[in-house]
Amino acid sequence: MKHYKYYLFAWGIITAMAACNSAAMPEKKAVTSDRHYTLVPVVQRPLAGNIRLPGTLAAFQKVSIYPRINGFVKSILVDRGSKVRKGQVLLVLEAPEVTQQYYAAQSKYLQAAAMFASSKDNYERTLAVSAEPGTISAHDLELSKARMLADSALMNSEQANYRAQEVNRSYLTVMAPFDGVITERNIHPGALVGPDTKVDDKPMLMLEQEDNLRLILQIPEMYSAQLSQQSVVSFDVNAIPGRHFEGTIARQAGTLNDKYRSEAVEIDVENAHHILKAGMYTEVLLPLSGSTQAMLVPSSAVVMSTEKKYVVAVKDHRTKWVDIQEGNHHNDSTEVFGQLHAGDQVIINATDEIKEGVAIP
Repeated sequence: MKHYKYYLFAWGIITAMAACNSAAMPEKKAVTSDRHYTLVPVVQRPLAGNIRLPGTLAAFQKVSIYPRINGFVKSILVDRGSKVRKGQVLLVLEAPEVTQQYYAAQSKYLQAAAMFASSKDNYERTLAVSAEPGTISAHDLELSKARMLADSALMNSEQANYRAQEVNRSYLTVMAPFDGVITERNIHPGALVGPDTKVDDKPMLMLEQEDNLRLILQIPEMYSAQLSQQSVVSFDVNAIPGRHFEGTIARQAGTLNDKYRSEAVEIDVENAHHILKAGMYTEVLLPLSGSTQAMLVPSSAVVMSTEKKYVVAVKDHRTKWVDIQEGNHHNDSTEVFGQLHAGDQVIINATDEIKEGVAIP
């Protein structure tokens, strides 16, 4: 009987402990946010905007002038800073052997031309006489024709040599290939110059066209498809504060630089008053047309962590992190690319404190 009471007492203690443990364990419920969040719909449309990029001004045309033949500098008609016109004589070389070769080739050509004229006249006379049967043999007629053709070939050969020497002689007079300004001069009268006598690989003269300039900049890959030809671009020059300039997008490389993943773009800039100089650094405000595939969200909806960028979307009344890539920015709107669709709801003023799977009432 005592053992029976002992067992009843022990069972009561075990039952009481089990009841306490059951009361201590809370019932599992879904995580629900008590905060109120503002939702906005995602819109699909391009966002036109602007980005600022560094650029460099360069001469529209630039050429280093080297000698084509050996000779001595006879005279230099320009200096650093001289404005020249296309076809204007810049300098004159002298090379007596080149001049003599030109006159010798001219003499041989004139001699060959005279011989051809004589043999041609003889052939024409012989041909005319041979019209009467029995006056001229067929063999003599063929010899006369062969002599004319040989003299013609010799004349053409001498003419080609004469023209080659004429071109060599023209190299003694160096002319400007386009309108521009002489920006560098490295020779003086009396100097021996030639293709094999370059000093430190420096040109005789450097000619640059400064009435028009090229503004060259590198466009990041994500923006390269958003440019439009003939768009007007504004830019500032670091060396001329307070002044604003404009140019027109004229050329795109059409390929990306493998190292920097960017596309070279050139902007034509008029510089009639020569205020701008080649080599100046600029800051360009580049207009962008936006991407038609982009989704538009408020800038405050984008959450940036150390690992990724995302927006907090609400689907079926629960939060979901959606990884995105950013595009253009304008005012308080941002282009995003990711697993979003037009009409999806995202949270404004989202933070990384909002976890995934939170129920939104």
